[in-house]
Amino acid sequence: MPRHFEEAPGLFDTPVPETEGYVFNQTMLRIKDPAVSLDFYSRVLGMSLVRKLDFPEMKFSLYFLAYLDEQQASEVPSDDAKRTTFTFGREAMLELTHNWGSEDDPEFRYHNGNDQPQGFGHIGIAVPDVYAAAQRFEELDVDFVKRPDDGKMKGLAFIRDPDGYWIEVLQPNMLETQGQNAQP
Repeated sequence: MPRHFEEAPGLFDTPVPETEGYVFNQTMLRIKDPAVSLDFYSRVLGMSLVRKLDFPEMKFSLYFLAYLDEQQASEVPSDDAKRTTFTFGREAMLELTHNWGSEDDPEFRYHNGNDQPQGFGHIGIAVPDVYAAAQRFEELDVDFVKRPDDGKMKGLAFIRDPDGYWIEVLQPNMLETQGQNAQP
């Protein structure tokens, strides 16, 4: 089985046995107000809070969210220690980090990565129907960066979370169903 499925400069082709078992576990975003962000990620985007960890001595909390179908949800341990191990062992978690007190400062803002100087760009959420999702986001007054048919790239949207981070909303089969080829 090939290690890579595309060609690109800089790829290391030889298997690296020392990395067997590695899992891409999480992406972390700093948030100003957990009540506002948790509402957005659970109500608007439908994610589940799998684990919350508080660190009173350092005055911050971590919130780990994921998409879980019924089968996956049934496998989440109720024991806190086991749920922590589960959280740090699964793929594709969103970690929201709240530094206590930031919610009380009306001037406090995090850099979204897309303003200058650019850095971090966005997280991505795959949905069954990007147009239906965009319609729902519109009804919920979600802030759009790009609607599905704006600009040159049709069939994908970008929205902002409460801290201004961009979220790409895409339909996995959109390029295929539009008869387009993603290659240059």
